[in-house]
Amino acid sequence: MKYITLLIIAVLFFSCKTPEARQPESVQSGSFYKESAERNKKLNARERTKIEAIMAQNPEYDYVASNSGFWYRYHTKVEIDTLTAGFGDVMDFNYDVKDLDGNTIYSEKELGDQTYIMDQQEIFTGLREGLKLMKPTETVTFLFPSQKAYGYYGDKNRIGTNIPLIVKVTLNKITQKTNN
Repeated sequence: MKYITLLIIAVLFFSCKTPEARQPESVQSGSFYKESAERNKKLNARERTKIEAIMAQNPEYDYVASNSGFWYRYHTKVEIDTLTAGFGDVMDFNYDVKDLDGNTIYSEKELGDQTYIMDQQEIFTGLREGLKLMKPTETVTFLFPSQKAYGYYGDKNRIGTNIPLIVKVTLNKITQKTNN
């Protein structure tokens, strides 16, 4: 009986082998990332070419290249006031959204008055960065490449994948955050 017990223990001990990890059938060595980066470079170049063509067709407007990778021009510019939005400031504004062909995606009337608390609410990257440049009562048209707009995912409604946008914004008011 003693030998049978030892035999069972030995069999159980030696049969409990740790399974080896399966090796992948093929190794890609980062080719997916390289291909993705190459696709994005080509997409950015196409969008930039189209945006530059829009600016060239409108030489009467003085477009400014932002440090963030989009372009803008003023309809109404405030030279005197130095108030721009900071973290937590409440911004009241109106805007409309068009594609680069000038087709309206969302109208100002449809969107209505907007209220945004700077850097504390969700808003697409380009618009957030654009609002930071604006002063109360200014109206600005922004030309956003898709990566500054809704990018690969779109807005899951009317803006599809990788759609660059023209957004005209009027900043009505900035209410500065009070420190209590």
